[in-house]
Amino acid sequence: MKWYLVNRVLSLIPVLFVVSIVIFSIIHITPGDPAAILLGEEATDQQIQDLRGKLGLDKPIVEQYFLWVTNALQGDLGMSYFMKEPVLNSIFSHLIPTISVAVLAGTISLIISIPLGILAAVYRETSVDRTVMGISLLGMCVPSFLLGLFLVLLIGVKLQWLPVAGYRPIQAGLWEHLKYLILPSISLGAMHAALIARMSRSSLLEVLNMNYIKTARSKGVTERLVIFRHSLQNAFLPILTVIGQTFGALIAGAVVTETIFNIPGIGQLIINSVERRDYAVIQGVVLFVTCVYVVINLLVDLLYGVIDPRVRLDKK
Repeated sequence: MKWYLVNRVLSLIPVLFVVSIVIFSIIHITPGDPAAILLGEEATDQQIQDLRGKLGLDKPIVEQYFLWVTNALQGDLGMSYFMKEPVLNSIFSHLIPTISVAVLAGTISLIISIPLGILAAVYRETSVDRTVMGISLLGMCVPSFLLGLFLVLLIGVKLQWLPVAGYRPIQAGLWEHLKYLILPSISLGAMHAALIARMSRSSLLEVLNMNYIKTARSKGVTERLVIFRHSLQNAFLPILTVIGQTFGALIAGAVVTETIFNIPGIGQLIINSVERRDYAVIQGVVLFVTCVYVVINLLVDLLYGVIDPRVRLDKK
């Protein structure tokens, strides 16, 4: 277990190194001068050059990169050009709304998808199976922003059951907090629910066709035990992989959803930063989300051994 964990952590170093280069390069080839944007159209060339020097933008790009990486390793992602505060503070101040939406969307997708996937596998090649797969195909085809707009029109405007936009912290009350998250969570989690349902069905069907399942049935084991005790645990590794990738994607993919529903999360922060050419915030947010995604995948790998004893985590 120890060596497995060490090897997995070490394998993440080159990944993060390449990601940091890509992030830094893409941001700095984007047109637009943050110094000129901050000072406005009436700023003189000398004022712009002075501000570029103050922000460190006049240094060679290689020197800027190594300075940024060195500071990032120490927990310093730089200062926001526009908001005049540390980037890490900006991220943390916008993180709770994004996590709230991601957790609720993930919970909704799991509650819906896994039971539907099991149902489709148990009743394969029947009308139940075809209905579940048809709904899942529709869920994968409809973009989250289109579903979000439809929910706003139907649930928020026509029926007026839930607010169409905004955010309330949990300190305002649990229901007050949740009712602003339900619509964005459904629109964000629908596609992922469809993907998990299809994976659950295919993975469970593969296990149900194995010989030891046929032996268990021939011995008179009830179908409930066959499904939930003998099959589901062995079929859960691919499902767990998709769930881990889904939660990372929920955090990374909240940009459009947060914009539609006016949620002050990470997505809205990065969109505002792109409009302001606030390079430090853009780099910091993308790097932070990447690290979250990598950590989630690491946790999924470690959970393999907990769920399936056949996974030898102690193997060097």
